[in-house]
Amino acid sequence: MIRLEIADDHPIVRAGLNALFSLEPGFEVVAEAGTPDEAVLLAERENPDVVLMDLQFGSQQSVTGVDATRRIRALDAPPYVLVLTNYDSDADILGAVEAGASGYLLKDAPPHELTAAVRAAAAGESALAPVIASRLLNRMRAPQVSLSSREIEVLELVAAGRSNTEVADRLFVSETTVKSHLAHIFTKLGVSSRTAAVSTARERGILR
Repeated sequence: MIRLEIADDHPIVRAGLNALFSLEPGFEVVAEAGTPDEAVLLAERENPDVVLMDLQFGSQQSVTGVDATRRIRALDAPPYVLVLTNYDSDADILGAVEAGASGYLLKDAPPHELTAAVRAAAAGESALAPVIASRLLNRMRAPQVSLSSREIEVLELVAAGRSNTEVADRLFVSETTVKSHLAHIFTKLGVSSRTAAVSTARERGILR
């Protein structure tokens, strides 16, 4: 029996997933979480085999699904985490994978694909949606246009309107380091300004 936790801020989504897995043999939903902090708490308390994790939990939440994934994977007996989200930007995918997610699916995946992915995750296998696997392969094949996870972090903050000083404070680095990251970003994207970098990154699916 695969013990499953569902972490999503939408009650209807949680109810739908609960209904889906209740109809499938070999699954038991042992917890439902509506916030990232609750997801971590329940993962520790209920000891599920797999946590189905959304990435965004509403504008009121400063903590994301990636943060929760990282904390869950750091538990003494960590369950596997399978991301189930609407977002497929490079920043989202890389953040989740680097945080320790075993798999990454989009919410438009058919039910049989989702249940198969959960079974794979519970067995310790990787479970990536085809579009996600393709995106990661493309990054590996074209490293010259791939930004590092830190460069993506910097660019996300720039896209949010942060100044170099604010970016430095947020990431606990010097302003000189931020400028260095931006210089590398400009070179890799073939642009000469912050605005152009953000625009190009969005066009290429690097940023949401």
